[in-house]
Amino acid sequence: MSGYVHSIQSLGTVDGPGVRFVAFLQGCHLRCKCCHNPDTWAMTGGTAYTAEGLVEKAARYREYFGEAGGITLSGGEPLLQARFVQEVFSLCHRRGIHTCLDTSGSVLNEEVKAALAETDRVLLDWKYTEEALYRAHVGCRLAVVEEFLTYLNEQNVPVTLRQVIIPTVNDTAENVRKLKAVAAAHPCVDTVELLPFRKICQTKYDTMGLTFPFGDLPEPSAETMAALNAILSEKI
Repeated sequence: MSGYVHSIQSLGTVDGPGVRFVAFLQGCHLRCKCCHNPDTWAMTGGTAYTAEGLVEKAARYREYFGEAGGITLSGGEPLLQARFVQEVFSLCHRRGIHTCLDTSGSVLNEEVKAALAETDRVLLDWKYTEEALYRAHVGCRLAVVEEFLTYLNEQNVPVTLRQVIIPTVNDTAENVRKLKAVAAAHPCVDTVELLPFRKICQTKYDTMGLTFPFGDLPEPSAETMAALNAILSEKI
């Protein structure tokens, strides 16, 4: 089994618990207006790896993983290569390596379910809490992501719910409280993370001759992020 990898971060610290080997897979069917990796969109390109080859590469860093770390497959949208994800994670488990999947939750089929059966934790990017914002700024329906989370809950897969906070779009207390309610309704969600919108990807868009759709929006202030994170500690 082979897959296509856009890039690799050998010692990541923000893509799941502990220190992790992070492989960003090539290809994405969404067009999120806040996307940091437009260079991963194309389904062609990237570097071909066998599942065995990628796991062997990850295993070289195992001494840095500790008890919490492991491998994370991100993207792009890694579940567009679900069979590859399944094989990589299966091989990881044979070596006792923790597996983590960073996904938009916008794909759910039998191949995806097989991959999720080999997944120790899902980082689920819950982009917005309103259907209209999903349609306007992502290119899929919120209902699809809700179905994905329902399945994870049924399978008892641990989930970290993540959302990028974008000024003028979703930087409100109401939005964060809705996100908390989603987490509360799904016991599999044990962590909620708010991530500040950043524009360091502007150079990629410029190099590719693309317009960054949210390029004119400001980044959230530290005060805004602190206030919204404080809401996460409130009782629902």
